[in-house]
Amino acid sequence: MAVISYAQMTARRAGGVGRHFLSQLSLLSQKLPNISLVLISRSTKSLRASHRTTPLSLSTWEKDLEASTSPPLTIEQTLKFLGELPDKRVLVDNTSSQDVADAYPAFLKQGISVVTPNKKAFSSSLRLWHAIVESSYRPYEPYLARGLIYHESSVGAGLPIISTLKDLLHTGDTVHRIEGVFSGTMSFLFNNFAPLEGAGGTWSTQVRKAKDAGFTEPDPRDDLNGVDVARKLVILARIVGLEVESTDSFPVQSLIPKELEGVGSGEEFLERLSEFDGRMDEVRNEAASEGMVVRFVGSVDVRGKKLKVGLERFDKGHPIAGLGGSDNIVSFYTERYGDNPLVVRGAG
Repeated sequence: MAVISYAQMTARRAGGVGRHFLSQLSLLSQKLPNISLVLISRSTKSLRASHRTTPLSLSTWEKDLEASTSPPLTIEQTLKFLGELPDKRVLVDNTSSQDVADAYPAFLKQGISVVTPNKKAFSSSLRLWHAIVESSYRPYEPYLARGLIYHESSVGAGLPIISTLKDLLHTGDTVHRIEGVFSGTMSFLFNNFAPLEGAGGTWSTQVRKAKDAGFTEPDPRDDLNGVDVARKLVILARIVGLEVESTDSFPVQSLIPKELEGVGSGEEFLERLSEFDGRMDEVRNEAASEGMVVRFVGSVDVRGKKLKVGLERFDKGHPIAGLGGSDNIVSFYTERYGDNPLVVRGAG
Protein backbone atom coordinates (compact mmCIF):
# COMPACT_ATOMS: atom_id res chain seq x y z
CA MET A 1 0.00 0.00 0.00
CA ALA A 2 2.38 2.69 -1.24
CA VAL A 3 -0.16 5.46 -0.62
CA ILE A 4 0.20 4.92 3.12
CA SER A 5 3.94 5.45 2.91
CA TYR A 6 3.40 9.13 2.15
CA ALA A 7 0.11 9.63 3.91
CA GLN A 8 -1.15 11.53 6.88
CA MET A 9 -2.90 8.88 8.92
CA THR A 10 -6.16 9.05 10.84
CA ALA A 11 -7.07 6.25 13.24
CA ARG A 12 -10.69 6.26 14.33
CA ARG A 13 -11.50 4.44 17.57
CA ALA A 14 -8.27 3.57 19.35
CA GLY A 15 -9.69 0.61 21.25
CA GLY A 16 -8.14 -2.88 21.37
CA VAL A 17 -7.78 -3.20 17.61
CA GLY A 18 -6.84 0.45 17.27
CA ARG A 19 -4.12 0.10 19.91
CA HIS A 20 -2.53 -2.81 18.06
CA PHE A 21 -2.78 -0.93 14.78
CA LEU A 22 -0.98 2.10 16.21
CA SER A 23 1.72 -0.16 17.61
CA GLN A 24 2.19 -1.66 14.15
CA LEU A 25 2.18 1.81 12.61
CA SER A 26 4.90 2.92 15.02
CA LEU A 27 7.14 0.09 13.81
CA LEU A 28 6.31 0.80 10.19
CA SER A 29 7.13 4.50 10.55
CA GLN A 30 10.75 3.59 11.34
CA LYS A 31 11.07 2.28 7.79
CA LEU A 32 8.72 4.80 6.19
CA PRO A 33 9.39 8.11 7.94
CA ASN A 34 6.93 10.08 5.79
CA ILE A 35 3.97 8.62 7.66
CA SER A 36 2.26 11.17 9.92
CA LEU A 37 -0.48 10.41 12.46
CA VAL A 38 -2.79 13.42 12.62
CA LEU A 39 -5.95 12.30 14.43
CA ILE A 40 -7.11 9.62 16.86
CA SER A 41 -10.80 9.45 17.67
CA ARG A 42 -12.46 7.33 20.34
CA SER A 43 -16.12 7.19 21.26
CA THR A 44 -15.48 9.53 24.21
CA LYS A 45 -12.61 11.80 23.16
CA SER A 46 -10.16 12.63 20.39
CA LEU A 47 -6.60 13.79 19.87
CA ARG A 48 -5.76 15.98 16.90
CA ALA A 49 -2.50 17.39 15.56
CA SER A 50 -2.50 21.13 16.18
CA HIS A 51 -0.43 21.90 13.09
CA ARG A 52 -0.05 20.00 9.83
CA THR A 53 3.76 20.01 10.18
CA THR A 54 3.64 18.64 13.75
CA PRO A 55 2.04 15.17 13.75
CA LEU A 56 0.96 13.23 16.80
CA SER A 57 3.60 11.18 18.59
CA LEU A 58 3.47 7.46 17.87
CA SER A 59 5.38 6.77 21.09
CA THR A 60 3.26 8.84 23.51
CA TRP A 61 -0.14 8.85 21.79
CA GLU A 62 -1.82 6.75 24.48
CA LYS A 63 -0.75 9.08 27.30
CA ASP A 64 -1.58 12.13 25.18
CA LEU A 65 -5.02 10.79 24.32
CA GLU A 66 -5.75 10.03 27.96
CA ALA A 67 -4.91 13.63 28.86
CA SER A 68 -6.99 15.09 26.04
CA THR A 69 -10.23 16.91 26.85
CA SER A 70 -11.31 17.26 23.21
CA PRO A 71 -14.63 15.60 22.35
CA PRO A 72 -14.72 12.98 19.57
CA LEU A 73 -15.05 14.32 16.05
CA THR A 74 -18.23 13.59 14.18
CA ILE A 75 -17.92 11.88 10.82
CA GLU A 76 -18.58 15.21 9.11
CA GLN A 77 -15.87 16.92 11.18
CA THR A 78 -13.40 14.14 10.40
CA LEU A 79 -14.16 14.46 6.69
CA LYS A 80 -13.66 18.24 6.82
CA PHE A 81 -10.42 17.94 8.81
CA LEU A 82 -8.88 15.45 6.39
CA GLY A 83 -10.26 17.27 3.37
CA GLU A 84 -8.28 20.39 4.29
CA LEU A 85 -4.94 18.55 4.41
CA PRO A 86 -2.78 18.85 1.27
CA ASP A 87 -1.09 15.46 1.34
CA LYS A 88 -2.27 11.95 0.61
CA ARG A 89 -4.61 10.92 3.41
CA VAL A 90 -5.79 7.61 4.82
CA LEU A 91 -8.70 6.94 7.15
CA VAL A 92 -8.09 3.81 9.24
CA ASP A 93 -11.46 2.73 10.59
CA ASN A 94 -11.11 0.12 13.33
CA THR A 95 -14.76 0.24 14.31
CA SER A 96 -17.69 -1.99 13.44
CA SER A 97 -19.89 1.09 13.03
CA GLN A 98 -22.51 1.15 10.30
CA ASP A 99 -22.57 4.96 10.42
CA VAL A 100 -18.84 5.19 9.68
CA ALA A 101 -19.19 2.56 6.93
CA ASP A 102 -22.00 4.55 5.32
CA ALA A 103 -19.62 7.51 5.02
CA TYR A 104 -16.89 5.68 3.07
CA PRO A 105 -18.10 6.93 -0.33
CA ALA A 106 -17.83 10.54 0.88
CA PHE A 107 -14.22 10.02 2.03
CA LEU A 108 -13.25 8.19 -1.14
CA LYS A 109 -14.69 10.89 -3.40
CA GLN A 110 -12.44 13.43 -1.66
CA GLY A 111 -9.37 11.33 -2.47
CA ILE A 112 -9.11 9.97 1.08
CA SER A 113 -8.17 6.29 1.11
CA VAL A 114 -9.85 3.92 3.55
CA VAL A 115 -8.33 0.93 5.35
CA THR A 116 -10.68 -1.09 7.55
CA PRO A 117 -11.69 -4.48 8.97
CA ASN A 118 -15.32 -3.26 9.19
CA LYS A 119 -17.43 -6.03 7.61
CA LYS A 120 -20.61 -3.97 7.67
CA ALA A 121 -19.32 -1.67 4.93
CA PHE A 122 -19.15 -4.51 2.43
CA SER A 123 -21.85 -6.92 3.58
CA SER A 124 -24.81 -4.69 4.44
CA SER A 125 -26.86 -3.14 1.65
CA LEU A 126 -25.98 -3.83 -1.95
CA ARG A 127 -26.51 -0.11 -2.56
CA LEU A 128 -23.66 0.78 -0.18
CA TRP A 129 -21.39 -1.83 -1.76
CA HIS A 130 -21.90 -0.32 -5.20
CA ALA A 131 -21.44 3.21 -3.84
CA ILE A 132 -18.09 2.27 -2.29
CA VAL A 133 -16.85 0.58 -5.47
CA GLU A 134 -17.99 3.46 -7.69
CA SER A 135 -16.45 6.07 -5.36
CA SER A 136 -13.03 4.45 -5.09
CA TYR A 137 -10.02 4.80 -7.38
CA ARG A 138 -10.26 3.08 -10.74
CA PRO A 139 -7.15 2.74 -12.92
CA TYR A 140 -9.15 3.27 -16.11
CA GLU A 141 -10.38 6.62 -14.78
CA PRO A 142 -7.17 8.10 -13.29
CA TYR A 143 -8.43 11.63 -13.87
CA LEU A 144 -10.85 11.12 -10.96
CA ALA A 145 -8.94 11.85 -7.73
CA ARG A 146 -10.51 9.07 -5.72
CA GLY A 147 -9.22 7.22 -2.66
CA LEU A 148 -8.19 3.59 -2.50
CA ILE A 149 -10.14 1.05 -0.44
CA TYR A 150 -8.46 -1.83 1.40
CA HIS A 151 -10.41 -4.26 3.60
CA GLU A 152 -8.33 -7.43 3.60
CA SER A 153 -9.02 -8.14 7.27
CA SER A 154 -12.81 -8.01 6.84
CA VAL A 155 -12.54 -11.70 5.82
CA GLY A 156 -10.08 -14.11 7.40
CA ALA A 157 -8.46 -11.70 9.89
CA GLY A 158 -4.75 -11.72 9.00
CA LEU A 159 -5.02 -14.30 6.22
CA PRO A 160 -4.71 -13.13 2.57
CA ILE A 161 -8.20 -14.21 1.53
CA ILE A 162 -9.43 -11.14 -0.36
CA SER A 163 -6.10 -10.43 -2.06
CA THR A 164 -5.85 -14.06 -3.17
CA LEU A 165 -9.35 -13.98 -4.62
CA LYS A 166 -8.71 -10.70 -6.44
CA ASP A 167 -5.41 -12.02 -7.83
CA LEU A 168 -7.23 -15.05 -9.25
CA LEU A 169 -9.84 -12.84 -10.90
CA HIS A 170 -7.37 -10.22 -12.16
CA THR A 171 -5.21 -12.88 -13.81
CA GLY A 172 -8.14 -14.32 -15.75
CA ASP A 173 -9.13 -17.30 -13.63
CA THR A 174 -12.79 -18.26 -13.18
CA VAL A 175 -13.91 -19.06 -9.64
CA HIS A 176 -16.47 -21.86 -9.38
CA ARG A 177 -16.75 -22.37 -5.64
CA ILE A 178 -15.38 -21.03 -2.36
CA GLU A 179 -15.62 -23.13 0.79
CA GLY A 180 -14.13 -22.93 4.23
CA VAL A 181 -14.13 -22.36 7.94
CA PHE A 182 -14.32 -18.58 8.28
CA SER A 183 -14.68 -18.22 12.04
CA GLY A 184 -11.84 -18.74 14.50
CA THR A 185 -14.45 -19.13 17.22
CA MET A 186 -16.32 -21.88 15.41
CA SER A 187 -13.06 -23.55 14.46
CA PHE A 188 -11.95 -23.68 18.10
CA LEU A 189 -15.34 -24.97 19.22
CA PHE A 190 -15.64 -27.84 16.76
CA ASN A 191 -11.97 -28.85 16.85
CA ASN A 192 -12.48 -29.46 20.58
CA PHE A 193 -16.09 -30.67 20.53
CA ALA A 194 -15.62 -33.12 17.64
CA PRO A 195 -11.88 -33.81 17.36
CA LEU A 196 -10.40 -36.26 14.88
CA GLU A 197 -9.38 -38.50 17.76
CA GLY A 198 -11.12 -38.92 21.10
CA ALA A 199 -14.61 -38.10 22.29
CA GLY A 200 -14.37 -34.37 22.89
CA GLY A 201 -16.22 -32.51 25.62
CA THR A 202 -19.82 -31.42 25.95
CA TRP A 203 -20.98 -28.56 23.76
CA SER A 204 -21.79 -26.18 26.60
CA THR A 205 -18.39 -26.83 28.21
CA GLN A 206 -16.60 -26.00 24.98
CA VAL A 207 -18.60 -22.80 24.51
CA ARG A 208 -17.78 -21.74 28.06
CA LYS A 209 -14.11 -22.57 27.48
CA ALA A 210 -14.06 -20.51 24.27
CA LYS A 211 -15.68 -17.60 26.08
CA ASP A 212 -13.17 -17.73 28.96
CA ALA A 213 -10.27 -17.91 26.48
CA GLY A 214 -11.50 -14.77 24.73
CA PHE A 215 -12.45 -16.47 21.46
CA THR A 216 -16.10 -15.44 21.53
CA GLU A 217 -17.87 -12.11 21.67
CA PRO A 218 -18.99 -10.99 25.17
CA ASP A 219 -22.32 -12.62 24.33
CA PRO A 220 -21.48 -15.96 22.61
CA ARG A 221 -24.77 -15.83 20.74
CA ASP A 222 -23.18 -13.21 18.48
CA ASP A 223 -20.86 -15.97 17.24
CA LEU A 224 -23.24 -18.92 17.36
CA ASN A 225 -25.92 -17.27 15.21
CA GLY A 226 -23.71 -17.64 12.11
CA VAL A 227 -24.14 -14.03 10.97
CA ASP A 228 -20.43 -13.23 11.19
CA VAL A 229 -19.64 -16.04 8.75
CA ALA A 230 -22.54 -14.98 6.55
CA ARG A 231 -21.16 -11.44 6.29
CA LYS A 232 -17.81 -12.77 5.12
CA LEU A 233 -19.50 -14.89 2.45
CA VAL A 234 -21.44 -11.88 1.19
CA ILE A 235 -18.18 -9.96 0.80
CA LEU A 236 -16.49 -12.73 -1.18
CA ALA A 237 -19.57 -13.36 -3.31
CA ARG A 238 -19.83 -9.68 -4.24
CA ILE A 239 -16.14 -9.55 -5.18
CA VAL A 240 -16.74 -12.50 -7.51
CA GLY A 241 -19.65 -10.62 -9.07
CA LEU A 242 -22.75 -12.05 -7.43
CA GLU A 243 -25.44 -9.49 -6.59
CA VAL A 244 -26.18 -10.73 -3.06
CA GLU A 245 -28.67 -8.43 -1.35
CA SER A 246 -27.85 -9.26 2.27
CA THR A 247 -27.19 -12.03 4.80
CA ASP A 248 -30.93 -12.68 4.76
CA SER A 249 -30.74 -13.78 1.12
CA PHE A 250 -29.49 -17.32 1.83
CA PRO A 251 -29.64 -20.07 4.49
CA VAL A 252 -27.69 -19.30 7.67
CA GLN A 253 -27.86 -21.99 10.35
CA SER A 254 -27.90 -20.72 13.91
CA LEU A 255 -26.55 -22.91 16.71
CA ILE A 256 -28.55 -21.04 19.34
CA PRO A 257 -31.40 -23.19 20.72
CA LYS A 258 -34.66 -21.40 19.97
CA GLU A 259 -35.54 -21.65 23.65
CA LEU A 260 -32.51 -19.48 24.49
CA GLU A 261 -32.73 -16.85 21.76
CA GLY A 262 -34.63 -14.46 24.00
CA VAL A 263 -32.79 -14.88 27.31
CA GLY A 264 -31.67 -11.62 28.85
CA SER A 265 -27.89 -11.93 28.87
CA GLY A 266 -24.94 -13.90 27.56
CA GLU A 267 -24.24 -15.24 31.04
CA GLU A 268 -27.78 -16.56 31.42
CA PHE A 269 -27.43 -18.15 27.99
CA LEU A 270 -24.25 -19.95 29.08
CA GLU A 271 -25.82 -21.11 32.33
CA ARG A 272 -28.72 -22.75 30.50
CA LEU A 273 -26.90 -24.06 27.44
CA SER A 274 -26.12 -27.42 29.07
CA GLU A 275 -29.86 -28.21 28.96
CA PHE A 276 -29.46 -28.68 25.21
CA ASP A 277 -26.16 -30.58 25.04
CA GLY A 278 -28.00 -33.69 23.92
CA ARG A 279 -28.93 -32.09 20.59
CA MET A 280 -25.34 -31.36 19.68
CA ASP A 281 -24.28 -34.81 20.91
CA GLU A 282 -26.65 -36.31 18.35
CA VAL A 283 -25.12 -34.23 15.56
CA ARG A 284 -21.61 -35.29 16.53
CA ASN A 285 -22.50 -38.95 17.05
CA GLU A 286 -24.33 -39.27 13.73
CA ALA A 287 -21.27 -37.98 11.91
CA ALA A 288 -18.97 -40.26 13.93
CA SER A 289 -21.08 -43.30 13.06
CA GLU A 290 -20.18 -42.65 9.41
CA GLY A 291 -16.50 -42.11 10.19
CA MET A 292 -16.83 -38.36 9.74
CA VAL A 293 -16.61 -35.16 11.78
CA VAL A 294 -18.90 -32.15 11.82
CA ARG A 295 -17.67 -28.62 11.15
CA PHE A 296 -19.28 -25.17 10.78
CA VAL A 297 -18.56 -23.93 7.28
CA GLY A 298 -19.58 -21.38 4.71
CA SER A 299 -19.69 -21.86 0.95
CA VAL A 300 -20.27 -19.83 -2.19
CA ASP A 301 -21.43 -21.76 -5.27
CA VAL A 302 -20.58 -19.17 -7.90
CA ARG A 303 -22.03 -21.02 -10.88
CA GLY A 304 -25.22 -21.87 -9.01
CA LYS A 305 -25.37 -18.40 -7.39
CA LYS A 306 -25.98 -19.98 -3.99
CA LEU A 307 -24.53 -19.23 -0.57
CA LYS A 308 -24.86 -21.35 2.55
CA VAL A 309 -23.70 -21.26 6.17
CA GLY A 310 -24.05 -24.15 8.60
CA LEU A 311 -22.98 -27.57 9.79
CA GLU A 312 -21.43 -29.99 7.30
CA ARG A 313 -19.91 -33.45 7.65
CA PHE A 314 -16.39 -34.16 6.41
CA ASP A 315 -14.29 -37.25 5.98
CA LYS A 316 -11.44 -37.28 8.50
CA GLY A 317 -8.92 -36.92 5.69
CA HIS A 318 -10.45 -33.68 4.44
CA PRO A 319 -8.37 -30.52 5.07
CA ILE A 320 -11.30 -28.86 6.87
CA ALA A 321 -11.58 -31.80 9.28
CA GLY A 322 -7.92 -31.56 10.23
CA LEU A 323 -7.86 -27.98 11.44
CA GLY A 324 -6.29 -27.24 14.80
CA GLY A 325 -6.84 -24.58 17.43
CA SER A 326 -8.71 -21.60 16.00
CA ASP A 327 -7.32 -21.89 12.48
CA ASN A 328 -9.31 -20.76 9.46
CA ILE A 329 -9.18 -22.43 6.08
CA VAL A 330 -10.55 -21.25 2.74
CA SER A 331 -10.49 -23.31 -0.45
CA PHE A 332 -10.83 -21.75 -3.91
CA TYR A 333 -12.14 -24.13 -6.59
CA THR A 334 -11.43 -22.49 -9.92
CA GLU A 335 -11.00 -23.22 -13.63
CA ARG A 336 -7.25 -23.07 -13.13
CA TYR A 337 -7.07 -25.24 -10.03
CA GLY A 338 -9.87 -27.68 -10.89
CA ASP A 339 -10.65 -30.31 -8.27
CA ASN A 340 -7.40 -29.59 -6.43
CA PRO A 341 -8.26 -26.22 -4.86
CA LEU A 342 -6.01 -23.36 -3.89
CA VAL A 343 -6.05 -23.46 -0.07
CA VAL A 344 -5.29 -20.60 2.33
CA ARG A 345 -4.95 -21.73 5.92
CA GLY A 346 -3.71 -20.14 9.12
CA ALA A 347 -4.55 -18.47 12.41
CA GLY A 348 -8.06 -17.05 12.48
